[in-house]
Amino acid sequence: MAQSLVIVESPAKAKTIEKFLGKGYKVLASYGHVRALPSKQGSVDTEHDFAPKYHILPESQKHIDLLKKEVAKCSELILATDLDREGEAIAWHLLEALGIDE
Repeated sequence: MAQSLVIVESPAKAKTIEKFLGKGYKVLASYGHVRALPSKQGSVDTEHDFAPKYHILPESQKHIDLLKKEVAKCSELILATDLDREGEAIAWHLLEALGIDE
């Protein structure tokens, strides 16, 4: 049976939450922010309404790769980031980085 995957921001939270949820849930951490605008030129596309061009942070790539593998196996994805604007941004960037459009 496929598990529900819960993604939180920190590994400490992931460990604690997984204990409470029990069987049927796998809890992993995003390790905070996963994408950013590059600091040098090229962070916006001037030809397309100055659309931002985000890049996965080098230190986040291994976490994104693992999360992609786990998302492919799960029956349900729950983004449980912090309930604030930063948490909302992290959740949005996770959806984009993981290629999820639903």
